[in-house]
Amino acid sequence: MSQVEIPGYTYGQPSVQPSPVSMEDLEHIQSCLLWSDEDVQALRRAGEILGPRKEEILDVWYGFVASQPHLLAYFSRPDGPSQEYLQRVRARFGRWIEDTCRAEYDQRWLDYQEEIAQRHFTRKNQTDGAAAEGTPPYIHWRYINALVYPIYATVRPFLEQSGEPPEMVEKMHQAWLKAVLLQATLWARPYAKNEAW
Repeated sequence: MSQVEIPGYTYGQPSVQPSPVSMEDLEHIQSCLLWSDEDVQALRRAGEILGPRKEEILDVWYGFVASQPHLLAYFSRPDGPSQEYLQRVRARFGRWIEDTCRAEYDQRWLDYQEEIAQRHFTRKNQTDGAAAEGTPPYIHWRYINALVYPIYATVRPFLEQSGEPPEMVEKMHQAWLKAVLLQATLWARPYAKNEAW
C-alpha cells in the first residue's frame, strides 16, 4: 500500500506542522537511550524482517487490543467498535512498523512524531472523521506508555524466525525497544504541562 493509499498518512506532507521539539532535544533523548549507529543498522535489518510480516504482527497487536475492553473502547462508538476506524488505523500502524525501522531522525521525521502525538491527544478523531465519530476524544497517556512493552515483546518471535544468529536478534530487538521508547517519549509532549516535558 503506497503512502497515497493509506488513509490519513501524511508523513512529509506540507500539512504537517513543525514540531516544537528541537533537533537538539531529540539528540539529548537519543543519548539517554544510549542510541548508536549500530542501533540504526540493526533497525534496518529488522525492517527487512518485520516489513513483509507486518500483517501478521498487526494480527497479534489487534488481537491484544480486542481482548482488552479498555483499549478497544478508543475505537468504539456507543454502539460498539468501529470497524472502519480500526481498519484505517491498522493501515497507518503497518506503515509505522516500516517507518520505525527506516527512520532518518531528521526534521520531517520529528515533525511527524508531533503529528502522531496530537492525533493521540488533541486531534484524535479528526484524521478519520466519520469513522471515528463518537469514539473517545483522546487516548489516555497511561496506556500509550504501558503499550511500549507488548509492542516491544511481541516482535521478538518474528525476529527469531528470521534465522539470524541469537546475538543479532538481540541487537535488533534492543534497537526496536529504543526506537519505540524514543517515539513514545516524543508522543508524551502534548500531555505534559508546558516546559515540564
